[in-house]
Amino acid sequence: MVYLLVGAAGFLGASLRYFVGVFFFHESTVFPFATLTVNLLGSFLLARLTTGLFIRISLPSHIKTALGTGFIGSFTTFSTLSVETVNLLLHGKLVLAFLYIVASIFGGLWMSRLGFQVKKGVGTE
Repeated sequence: MVYLLVGAAGFLGASLRYFVGVFFFHESTVFPFATLTVNLLGSFLLARLTTGLFIRISLPSHIKTALGTGFIGSFTTFSTLSVETVNLLLHGKLVLAFLYIVASIFGGLWMSRLGFQVKKGVGTE
């Protein structure tokens, strides 16, 4: 049963990922905004789910797995980040590649932290 739920949630996450890519994609776009957006949003959502919803609401483990691994896992995409970074490097866009990696890593960490803070109430320790 868990495999079907992860697959269904994965389908939804991947479909949403595709929609965001279509929405943010323009032929003249040099910077991969779509991937950065989904990865930052996914970092926030996973932290929020694991520290908020999953604690407040008693959900079966297979539902938690479907949401975290299936939906969020297929919504975010490390492999695309890697390929887009190499593509920027191959086209001589060293500064953009560096900014992309920095924004992805530190932005993801910051969004995860924000997801944890929302659980407690922003600004409280």
